[in-house]
Amino acid sequence: MSELRFTEDHEWLRAEADGSVTVGITAFAQNALGDVVYVQLPELQHYAKGSEAATVESVKAASGVYMPLDGEVLETNTALEEHPEQVNEAPLTEGWFFRFMPADASALDSLLDQDAYDRLIKANAQA
Repeated sequence: MSELRFTEDHEWLRAEADGSVTVGITAFAQNALGDVVYVQLPELQHYAKGSEAATVESVKAASGVYMPLDGEVLETNTALEEHPEQVNEAPLTEGWFFRFMPADASALDSLLDQDAYDRLIKANAQA
């Protein structure tokens, strides 16, 4: 498994061997949401960075999952439609949301690495 990257909106990204990128929400985000009861997955189309690509609903709230970089969604995790609890049970593995092909693969380097994301979470906890 390659190194994860993160967004300030608490999505994780993993670069795949074929150049695509897998996206999900972090354990921090799913803990904040509570038990996930519904996931609306994105369409297989191009999304601009920052646009809402998916929606996750929990017993506490609904939240958007934002496109971390410009790119084309290639695949969605349709298992989440029947089993949204996978987001809670395995947010970094079976609970992934979608895979996309970034318009600029080097843009992944501009996202947070694990240390920077840990600092973000710590700062949020202290706020």
